Amino acid sequence: MCGIAGIVGARRLAPGDADRARRMTDVLAHRGPDEEGFHLDDQAALGHRRLSIVDLETGQQPMCNEDRSVWITYNGEVYNHAELRSELEARHRYRTRSDTETLVHAYEQWGERAVDRLRGMFAFAIWDSRRCRLLLVRDRLGIKPLYWALVGDRLVFASEIKAILASGLLAAEPNEERIPELLATRYLSGTETLFRGIHKLLPGHFLRFEDGRVRIRQYWDLPLEPVAGEQAPRTDAETVGRFRDLLDESVRLRMMSDVPLGVFLSGGIDSSVIAALAARRMDRPLQTFSVAFADRAFNELQYSRQVAEAIGADRHEVVIDEDDFFGALPRLVWHEDEPIAHPSSVPLYFVSRLARERVTVVLTGEGSDELLAGYGKYPRALWNWRLGGAYARVVPGAIRSAVAGRIVPGLPSRAARYARRSFLAVPHTPEAAFFDNFAALPLAAQRRLLSPRLVTLATGEAAYAASLRAFAAASRLPLLQRVLYADIKTYLVELLMKQDQMSMATSIESRVPFLDHVLVEFAATLPPRWKLSGLTTKRILREAARGLLPREILERPKMGFPVPLGRWLRGPWGDTVRDVLLDRRARERGLTAPAAVERLLADHRAGRADATDALWSLLNLELWYRTFVDGQGVQALPAPAAVAAA
Repeated sequence: MCGIAGIVGARRLAPGDADRARRMTDVLAHRGPDEEGFHLDDQAALGHRRLSIVDLETGQQPMCNEDRSVWITYNGEVYNHAELRSELEARHRYRTRSDTETLVHAYEQWGERAVDRLRGMFAFAIWDSRRCRLLLVRDRLGIKPLYWALVGDRLVFASEIKAILASGLLAAEPNEERIPELLATRYLSGTETLFRGIHKLLPGHFLRFEDGRVRIRQYWDLPLEPVAGEQAPRTDAETVGRFRDLLDESVRLRMMSDVPLGVFLSGGIDSSVIAALAARRMDRPLQTFSVAFADRAFNELQYSRQVAEAIGADRHEVVIDEDDFFGALPRLVWHEDEPIAHPSSVPLYFVSRLARERVTVVLTGEGSDELLAGYGKYPRALWNWRLGGAYARVVPGAIRSAVAGRIVPGLPSRAARYARRSFLAVPHTPEAAFFDNFAALPLAAQRRLLSPRLVTLATGEAAYAASLRAFAAASRLPLLQRVLYADIKTYLVELLMKQDQMSMATSIESRVPFLDHVLVEFAATLPPRWKLSGLTTKRILREAARGLLPREILERPKMGFPVPLGRWLRGPWGDTVRDVLLDRRARERGLTAPAAVERLLADHRAGRADATDALWSLLNLELWYRTFVDGQGVQALPAPAAVAAA
């Protein structure tokens, strides 16, 4: 796990580009505290920061082939590198034991098609000096990040946006057209970022920069039907056995490490299954790491302790409170480069910091919910859609409008809260039912909150374009599969970004066994009943886990790592948030209507509304502006006592 950065020119580098590449690489020191390295020639300046995991003595980067014509700077792990090496050694001379060198020789042997043979997580840049060609590659699911920008006839790339900014070749200019999408979905799903001119390389894509031109191609997609050559299991027992074998193999592959390894353990079924499978392969107690809040209603430690005891693990825990949470937030916005989508990023940082005291690699349960329909929203959305279709066919439009406009708002508060998100009030369209219905700030709310210059951008076509494209691409699949496909293409990518950046903020490598692409290809094409059976989510995982975990863990409802943020925003820290959202800088920025924000804060504090998601999104957006656009850097939030005194 590392940080990569570089500048490549169509003809020659400009004066100062070598220094720019060094500044870019320095910004990524947290991703690779062990070593740094550079390669410089007339057209390319490549940088690397190393977190040593495999081949600790000889795995330095950038690394080259035998004649020094091909160079790589690489972030990630290729778990089948030994298998590929045995095939490549007949034609190529190895100098190290690292998977990095296998990538170099695989490119020499198979060119761009080499990526099809890789099993792992990766983001890398290959500079082919003979062909004057740069190749950027990102893994299939987007576990590792990669950003790029075209500046004149030079391409700049890095693991994090802040490294591209450190080049000095681009200013931190906000991409305000994307703010409605950010507020609705909590993140940006396409190729654009919140920085104008800086792009994401999407998962499963590679970019070729040659002759000053950028060409991007997709090399992998989530399969819409069983993979060719794969024989489908004939019985339910075979299906469950095949899933469990693939997951066990994925865990085994991800235990490849020359440094200590542990597991993030929440006590939910996902991380618990990973921990149980890993513990079986250890010759000593597995190290598990858990985080919880001091507020008992938001504390799952009893479950993680139960799992740790059952598998004979050594458990380690950290408990945080609201002062820890808000105290860390500004620095974590800097680490994440864009506004933080989910409050759970903050406790993830604290448990990563805890783990770094004892291990360098952790396994996590990320990815299972999107692959296997683990969220409660899936059964709700599907039932809503089916009932909504019948409702639209039977009830005339005028009556439906009257119910949505007059009857639903007049219901008692709790009933109205549910009814507003039901088929009684939500239009029967994919945009409304599956996306806007679960938004942090639905489009109607944005039109009340945003300033006149932004409110015209708050349209479904803009806010949900990537989700709607993915939903349409999977049109021949059953409805549940279409929703999962869209979430894997959008929502999961943001969760993986969170996982990467919060763990790398503490110089720790996180690995995600549920997202081994062989396992993903098998699970993605299973019939929907294996994912959602009535109200039972992740059915196949629950059946595969029998005998691994206590029954209470298998059957307990999903908690989803809730954060008591709504409660905190009604207390003293709410004054701090109000001060941030309504001070002079925020008003002069002109993104929102101050009176509407004031009402939102007051309604939340008084309990008339739950505006937690909206306030979190607005707070993070303002902190992002201060950190990057205003050039303020990381500034601590004022403590509640200081706000009260002011």
